[in-house]
Amino acid sequence: MNENIEGKLNFKTIDWRKDAVRLIDQRQLPLELSYFDCYETDDFVFAIKELVVRGAPAIGIAAAYGVALAAKRREDLKAAATSLKSSRPTAVNLAWAVDRMLDIARKSGNNPESLEREAIAIHQEDALKCRQIGQHGAGLIKDGANVLTHCNTGALATGGIGTALGAVYAAHFSGKRIHVWVDETRPVLQGARLTAWELGRAGVPHTLISDNMAASLMAKGKVDCVIVGADRIAANYDVANKIGTYNLAVICAYHKIPFYVAAPSTTFDSNCPDGAHIVVEERPAKEITFISGIQIAPADTAVYNPAFDITPHELITAIITENGVLSFRAIK
Repeated sequence: MNENIEGKLNFKTIDWRKDAVRLIDQRQLPLELSYFDCYETDDFVFAIKELVVRGAPAIGIAAAYGVALAAKRREDLKAAATSLKSSRPTAVNLAWAVDRMLDIARKSGNNPESLEREAIAIHQEDALKCRQIGQHGAGLIKDGANVLTHCNTGALATGGIGTALGAVYAAHFSGKRIHVWVDETRPVLQGARLTAWELGRAGVPHTLISDNMAASLMAKGKVDCVIVGADRIAANYDVANKIGTYNLAVICAYHKIPFYVAAPSTTFDSNCPDGAHIVVEERPAKEITFISGIQIAPADTAVYNPAFDITPHELITAIITENGVLSFRAIK
């Protein structure tokens, strides 16, 4: 079933080409499907920092391929790894993938073939985890459900069908009649630009909303559950995810609506005790003061632009992983 979903989506977010990695340039979506080729470490660092590629699993996969290409080009792997790991600090998959590649480098004497195989394995493993997350998550989505999601958690953000959107796809293609409310996800509009694009290609019924409409929809009984992804999950199950996620968790608790987080086990950080210890990346002010190159705020306006927020575990109904469903908050 899930292999068929990948076929229906019919695009490769990350494509290994032996001497390069071809990425869908997500900055250009939905107006243009174009590509960005990475040949050396600086290309990967730029692609990750500038959101050519984004989504915690996809960033990790791209970085793994970056280390593999660095070995082929006989770059200093430690320096390459440091640059890649510092490109975005919040998503734990990035550091995890780079460290895994460095371990293979140590064991193989920086053998390029060994590192290529490992990067491909990381990519394939994520695709499998996405299928499994989709299967587990689909069981939580009832026939006829209205599902609300935030940011982009689909094939554009992973090595497979996605995490939160993977559950949506699995439910839809199993025959369930579902509808998705798509948060636009300011300031970079990943919901409007990317999630709506993906759902449209897959034929999943959906409606785009501004972020500040979610509470109103819940009050009207038009949301049955919320499913989001995660960039880092602390040891106590606090979750870092795209800014605006915490808002949704709070209003779900008030309206007694299930709030689900979908993420692979690689997103769990056992070395991070709780959400207070998660480093939250702050993005450039221009992401807020401009939309598609058009200035929308006075030039001298002060801006605060954290890319993520922290959702306390007490507000989470369950976390969906490739290994099953971890239940927390009961809906009363």
